[in-house]
Amino acid sequence: MASGMRIANYQRPVELLDIARRGKLPQAEKKDQAEGTFKEMFSEQLAGSRGVSFSKHASERLYSRGIEIDDALLGRIAGALDKAEGKGSKETLILTDEAALVVSVPNRTVITAFDRDHLREGVVTSIDSAVIL
Repeated sequence: MASGMRIANYQRPVELLDIARRGKLPQAEKKDQAEGTFKEMFSEQLAGSRGVSFSKHASERLYSRGIEIDDALLGRIAGALDKAEGKGSKETLILTDEAALVVSVPNRTVITAFDRDHLREGVVTSIDSAVIL
């Protein structure tokens, strides 16, 4: 019984600390907001295409070459991957207005990225398809 009292006494300060950290909104409202956000994100993922990830190398290339990919373009890239996957592609080149991306279709991972100027200088190898956006 004494240990039960300690737990009860211990929980009360922790609850007060949690409330202070959370701010003025009651716990129930915050929980509903978090669940709503999760539900929205989950529904979007189910409704839309599967996601796209970027390798460390591709992320560095995008950053160093000043290539920005917004949510709309990311959605178009995911759609292009869906099409390439439907055709049985394994490695595809996705050409956008600003960049060229080499993507592993089964992993849905961008392997590397070129801006238009760097693309003109070289040859893209190890691809079996191309999608033009």
